[in-house]
Amino acid sequence: MKLGIYGGTFNPPHLGHLAAARFALEALGLDQLVFVPAATPPHKNLPTDSPSPQDRVAMMELAADSLLLPKQVSVSDIELARAGKSYTADTVTQFHQKDPRAELWLLMGTDMFLTLQNWWEPEVITRLAGICTFARAQSDSVEQLERQANYLEQTFGARTRVLQLPEIVEVSSTQLRAMLARGEGQDYLAPAVYGYILRHGLYGLHPDLKHLPDRELRACSYSMIRAKRIAHVRGTEEEAVRLAARWGADQEKARRAGILHDCTKYLEMEEQLQLCRKYGIVLDDLEQQAVKLLHSKTGACVARDVYGVSDDIYWAIFWHTTGKADMTLLEKILYIADYMEPNRDFPGVERLRKLAYEDLDQAVLAGCEMSIQEMADRKLPVHSNTLRARDWLRKETTGKEP
Repeated sequence: MKLGIYGGTFNPPHLGHLAAARFALEALGLDQLVFVPAATPPHKNLPTDSPSPQDRVAMMELAADSLLLPKQVSVSDIELARAGKSYTADTVTQFHQKDPRAELWLLMGTDMFLTLQNWWEPEVITRLAGICTFARAQSDSVEQLERQANYLEQTFGARTRVLQLPEIVEVSSTQLRAMLARGEGQDYLAPAVYGYILRHGLYGLHPDLKHLPDRELRACSYSMIRAKRIAHVRGTEEEAVRLAARWGADQEKARRAGILHDCTKYLEMEEQLQLCRKYGIVLDDLEQQAVKLLHSKTGACVARDVYGVSDDIYWAIFWHTTGKADMTLLEKILYIADYMEPNRDFPGVERLRKLAYEDLDQAVLAGCEMSIQEMADRKLPVHSNTLRARDWLRKETTGKEP
């Protein structure tokens, strides 16, 4: 196995780091790549107002997740578990001990590459791992890097590679921190990383989370879910806005409901239950056993408590999973937008999409019936609110009791 080890302070991790990692995977033929945030870097002092090592690991996990390569790319907190300075020689040794047969490659920027001989135990590093550097800026001298590569090979017997990145992201973490403090620099970050910074008030940012513009609200939402879910959330947002325009609902409320509707989707059962206790949500017997039914309720509470959404948005999120009898227009819009947004693919979805723009009640009824049938096919219980929603809509659309 070929394993790339990409260390750094990642303060914060930005798109340049991700572009380099993506290119190294292919150029070096890596089977896996692991980001290793330093706890206490030995070569420099972090700024006094820097995020904690735990925050930098959390941001790096969000950044790595945005690559959508979960089987290849991961993050290790190995240096946080060690006391003292985060020496690369110790880290490489630990990876070697974990898998002595793995071919290790240490990935680094040009500044680090040009000073490797001055690091702690460079002979250990070069014995256990190949050294790969990225020429990440137009000013990087490939000739100078090649001279350094020859020096490392002759002095330590090192294996080296110099990669000229085709995708240039002209920003350093130092520059980016200054930009963030001025309210700039978001475009150099994965949206989820920027959302984490906003939510935790890092780098001098102290936004009013209850009054965020749509872009910032979107980033915060994305920082709370997995990257693979973002396409669905964005699709639900856009579909909800289109439906609101078609049926005369408030488009901005539909947008914000869509942005936040899955914000607690990935919490485990105990975390969901803790939020239910915090917000006084009373659960029935089925909800106490089915974690998939809880994110709509806890998500609604977080949307209102943390992000200040209005009550009608709160209720739209609250009911978007099960539906209920006598739903409001906004509740119907979010329910069906979540069900048939453009990324959904199941038998009957095209008919549902067409129906949603012709007769909203019929579309929501069809969604309820399809959900009930799916649960029956899987021999799973159906929530009573979904049954009540179906019965109510049948009466409304036919004028007859179910």
